[in-house]
Amino acid sequence: MSIHRFPLKTAQIIRHYIHHSLTPSTAGLLTTTEEFDAVDIPEPNSVDDLSDLFGRGGFTNDVLVPAEGSWVVSTVNPAAALIKLPGLQLKSGFRLVSYLYRAEAIGVGAVWAVPEATATTATLEKIAKQCASIDSIPHPPEAIVPIMAAIEGDRSPLSFLAASLFRREVQEFGALGDRRNWSHHRLIDAIPTRWNWQWSSQPPKDLLPKVKITEDGQGIVEFFFLSACSSLHPLSPHRSVPA
Repeated sequence: MSIHRFPLKTAQIIRHYIHHSLTPSTAGLLTTTEEFDAVDIPEPNSVDDLSDLFGRGGFTNDVLVPAEGSWVVSTVNPAAALIKLPGLQLKSGFRLVSYLYRAEAIGVGAVWAVPEATATTATLEKIAKQCASIDSIPHPPEAIVPIMAAIEGDRSPLSFLAASLFRREVQEFGALGDRRNWSHHRLIDAIPTRWNWQWSSQPPKDLLPKVKITEDGQGIVEFFFLSACSSLHPLSPHRSVPA
């Protein structure tokens, strides 16, 4: 097994870029029947270049959110973030589509990978109209589950790190208020010293983001974060094995 460590800044830049790309504007909604179009974001030459994109702004804000609360098709194209990440791409024949639900101060979202033939807004809107509550999530029947099964990478260490962060951002797409979880987790590379930590076992020594490549080519992504969701266990390791 080989271990590849990354500076904390690398993980932060990737996460920030994905989050920025997936954040809906106040509206970001479709009200007419049209095909999804990729957002035109310049291709970065390196991970560091992603930081140059932060100041370019988000998506246009020209449609009001329905005040009564309902599911609508979002103009946010999650693949616009994916195709700019190192070593990752959407499998041929698929599109990433997104839904949003907004009502006052609450909101959620959903992202699905669907065959291109079923990715028309007319089809997606029809599904959304059948969902009347915030917990009745529009689910295209042809969607690939899990969503990462529709994404492929070059299996480099950096692609595993990017895939892990992308999956977490997608899972929280469109979430507002108490529907947010991952957003409250701050990546760290050292244990904060301003609190008097009580450890039940030996504390970890190496908190850098890392990817472990197994002999069969699988990637195990590990990073540490400080969570604002729990006062009892604010520091937690997180591991994942992207598909």
